[in-house]
Amino acid sequence: MEIECYTGGYFQTNGYLLRCPQGHILIDAPEGVAAWLQEKNITIDALLLTHLHYDHVIDAALLKSEQPNCRILAHSAYDDDLTLASFLSQSIGWPTNLQDFEVDELLAEQKNLKIGGLDFSLKHVPGHSPDSLCFYLAGESDGGFGSSLLFGGDVLFNGGIGRTDFPNGGTELLLSGIHEKVLTLPDETMVFPGHGPDTTVAQEKQSNPFLS
Repeated sequence: MEIECYTGGYFQTNGYLLRCPQGHILIDAPEGVAAWLQEKNITIDALLLTHLHYDHVIDAALLKSEQPNCRILAHSAYDDDLTLASFLSQSIGWPTNLQDFEVDELLAEQKNLKIGGLDFSLKHVPGHSPDSLCFYLAGESDGGFGSSLLFGGDVLFNGGIGRTDFPNGGTELLLSGIHEKVLTLPDETMVFPGHGPDTTVAQEKQSNPFLS
């Protein structure tokens, strides 16, 4: 498996292209990622959403219209409260203009997801957003990448954690989820966040000021 990172939009949101043993998977759909894929002439089999916040799903509808066979999977169904579209517009006047889309498969009740020849463990870690979902690949199921991988959205960053001041956020909820479901993973696990550079579980245990 190969991983490519695309970063786009005002909030510099990361999307991850996974060239899997059996097709292509995209994790999150920041602004511009559909055009990026089109330039590469890449067909996506599935779009996995870590959560439905506006900046992570802005290209989801466009991607679906261009690639109708791409299935969209997320913890929860499309919802204006989860995207924060109205909240951003009303609170700071942000022109979201978000086109809605349909989630083809809901993952809220699932613990595992087999797709593209990969076997993900699903870890629900609310606090930044009620629907935040981390996609974990153990070393033996990572498609030959060589180490355990976590695609964590805005749960845990390199030196930080996700914001908890949005509607339905909660600092203690997020921190407890990180300690119980992320920091218990192998130290060498690579963490690919929704913003900023990648990191490892060991690095965040040692130096993340929010986790001391």
